[in-house]
Amino acid sequence: MLIVADENIPLLDAFFEGFGEIHRYPGRSLDAASVKDADVLLVRSVTKVDRQLLEGSKVRFVGTCTIGTDHLDLDYFAHAGIHWSSAPGCNARGVVDYVLGSLLTLAELDGVALSQRTYGVVGAGEVGGRLVRVLRGLGWKVLVCDPLRQATEGGDFVSLASLLEQSDVISLHTPLQRGGEHPTWHLLGQPQLAQLRSGAWLINASRGAVVDNAALRELLLDRPDVHAVLDVWEGEPQVDLELADLCTLATPHIAGYSLDGRQRGTAQIYQALCNFLGEAQKVRLADLLPPSPLAHIEIDGSADPDWALATLCRAVYDPRRDDADLRRSLSDDAAKQRAGFDQLRKQYPARREIEGLAVRVRGEAPQLVQLVHALGALLS
Repeated sequence: MLIVADENIPLLDAFFEGFGEIHRYPGRSLDAASVKDADVLLVRSVTKVDRQLLEGSKVRFVGTCTIGTDHLDLDYFAHAGIHWSSAPGCNARGVVDYVLGSLLTLAELDGVALSQRTYGVVGAGEVGGRLVRVLRGLGWKVLVCDPLRQATEGGDFVSLASLLEQSDVISLHTPLQRGGEHPTWHLLGQPQLAQLRSGAWLINASRGAVVDNAALRELLLDRPDVHAVLDVWEGEPQVDLELADLCTLATPHIAGYSLDGRQRGTAQIYQALCNFLGEAQKVRLADLLPPSPLAHIEIDGSADPDWALATLCRAVYDPRRDDADLRRSLSDDAAKQRAGFDQLRKQYPARREIEGLAVRVRGEAPQLVQLVHALGALLS
């Protein structure tokens, strides 16, 4: 069996060498010639997998080690009899950690208390749903907009217009849909962006085109009160340099790039391929994950909860480092800028998740215990 894979997929050999030969390519360079003789194709979100890439090939299984599937032509897969799998939820925790780190930075810049803001989460799937649980666990007010879930489940959801009207913070976690009943391409265009409240914070860690980047650039030029945090960009790896300069935090599509999340995605696709082939799973992610460099944190029960929140989150991840890395890579030379964007992703340093952090609280401190539980850390 020949497996063709994006070279940036972690643990390729550990999980897949038992199936046959592995050929690695940069994800953006994969073409029809490179996949022609492949039986299995493994990708990430940078590879468009459609008829143009696969027609005439031997590929019968496509696995994307990502949550999103907007880069996969699922209609063509069904027509051609190609089995496929994604990795839902694999990097959800990493994205939550990214949002928490961004909120801490924005709160320091504006001098506001995070507990006093109203949060609007757009998209309550694997990522957004987990973020909602964390924010509500912290005791914060959260509004949720998810038309698809509202239509199927009912429940306490609000419209996008209502969310924009009432929220101080908008965090986007919706898949990219160009058509259908609930399209999300330019979900936040000029009319929606104009509804942002004074001093609003906008965080996009979903897909770049969920926000009209040109309209956002014009808004930020006119409204310095608005803070934008962008991890995803229309046309990436090309970045709108003026928009990046206007953003409070700008990062190279790494919100979910925790070590745990990336390796979890590979494990999920390995499991899917085993099921497709009818083979027993012989490799376990638990045997491959390295120990965390931060074994545990101990907090005294007298600690200020706001300090504890910032300390725990930043002990694991602080997005300001990734913001600085991206800004150093930006260049007026478009080819150099695109290459720099991809290089930051390819050489991304190991980063762990808050859920793997063991925390001990000394003494009786129910508020701190609740905070640790809300974050998902391990109370020891």
